[in-house]
Amino acid sequence: MAELDCATTIPADADTIVAAIGGSEDAPVLQGVPDELAEGLLADAKLLGGTPSAKNPVVLLVRGRRVVLVGLGETPTVKSVTKAFGAGVRTVINTAGVKRIALSTGIDDPMLLRAAVEGALMASIRPLSITVKTEQPPRLSIVVVCAEKLQSVAYTAGVIADAVGTARQLVNTPPNLLTPADMVLEVDKLIAPYDTVTMEIMKKDSLSKGGFGGILAVGSGSDNPPRLITMRYLPAEPIEPKAHIALVGKGITFDSGGLDLKPVDGMVTMKGDMAGAACVAAAICAAAELKLPIQITGWLAMAENLPGGGAYRPSDVLTLRGGTTVENYNTDAEGRLVMADALARAAEDHPDLLVDIATLTGAKMIALGTEATGLFTSDDALAERIRTAAAAAGELAWPLPITDEAEESIKSDIADVRSGGLKFGGALVAAAFLKRFTAGLPWVHLDIAHSEWNPDAAHDFVPKGATGFGVRTLISILRSYAE
Repeated sequence: MAELDCATTIPADADTIVAAIGGSEDAPVLQGVPDELAEGLLADAKLLGGTPSAKNPVVLLVRGRRVVLVGLGETPTVKSVTKAFGAGVRTVINTAGVKRIALSTGIDDPMLLRAAVEGALMASIRPLSITVKTEQPPRLSIVVVCAEKLQSVAYTAGVIADAVGTARQLVNTPPNLLTPADMVLEVDKLIAPYDTVTMEIMKKDSLSKGGFGGILAVGSGSDNPPRLITMRYLPAEPIEPKAHIALVGKGITFDSGGLDLKPVDGMVTMKGDMAGAACVAAAICAAAELKLPIQITGWLAMAENLPGGGAYRPSDVLTLRGGTTVENYNTDAEGRLVMADALARAAEDHPDLLVDIATLTGAKMIALGTEATGLFTSDDALAERIRTAAAAAGELAWPLPITDEAEESIKSDIADVRSGGLKFGGALVAAAFLKRFTAGLPWVHLDIAHSEWNPDAAHDFVPKGATGFGVRTLISILRSYAE
């Protein structure tokens, strides 16, 4: 990610300026462009590149500086502003000579300014090479031009964007380099700067003694044994936590489907099946950086789902944390098993809120596509609170029901519950299953399946590959409970 700085005026050493055009198409208004550069700029932009927009940034050379214009329209939103400034920065980050970009937005609304900075910074994130032969690109510098009273907003945006970059890097890591044991090492590096964050690890023996039959079953076909990673954030004294939030993340470091093997096309991106755990780890470190006055416990349920000789089977009956028996439906529905174990353990601490996040079901993608989170909870007021928090972060969380039919379909004749049910509405069935392990506590399930990975070309602030989707929503939820 680019280095971040703030200033009240455009610095002389900025070789590029990213600015906005607001207002209507008939009456456009330049925002954040100095008078000495503004003359004729709109006319030149229309002549050279058409009307600037989030999808069509226009780059001009004015008095030796690049000026990138992006359109915000008459009613900018957090999402549109994030996309616009992300597109503006992405347009020039690979241009020779671009080293220091001035983000001169002309925005004085704190929420929209944060969105602009996040978009610019997220667009500047370049995946780190995993080989020593590839030369890393030079690091950019972005200076945010804003009033002094808004500089703290810009720095908060920097923390959030950095957390997105952390999650992207974890998800992008090849599965042979990020096993459950490797994830322990990565989390240890992430929390090293923070005295307020600690980590505990449960390995195979302790998982067995603790009754974590779901995590153990899913990991049984791999030579890389599972782990349950617990991250605990407690603000430094004398801060009294305003709430205790438990975050549970799905951490399948590679999902072959197990014995119910995925087809080739469905398996190739399955290193991203640990995106939920990556989101949780990144969000907790961001909370520590922001010194949020809440207590957070993160549960990262890590396993590798492979069809080895010891692999679990469809129709096996498993005993999960707390003694609940589960008739296994499909070994490619493994995520709900590891999440159920972690949710059951998290619930034992009686947090004020349980939030789980997982790349859980293809059915969610069919229902909502790739730019929306499936939001499940039995509490309408809580659903609205989480939806609002996601919108404030620039991500869409769309409430879906946990129907009576879905809950009825997971009844089993030979166990307490079955891990699958209705042929259609698979996302609802998965949510109904997870609900069984929340001990009646306030709980939200976020299904981010297929939102964590962009198989196509990069656009605005979204790269090809890992997207970091869900991180901003989690941080926004945490911040809402810290207010």
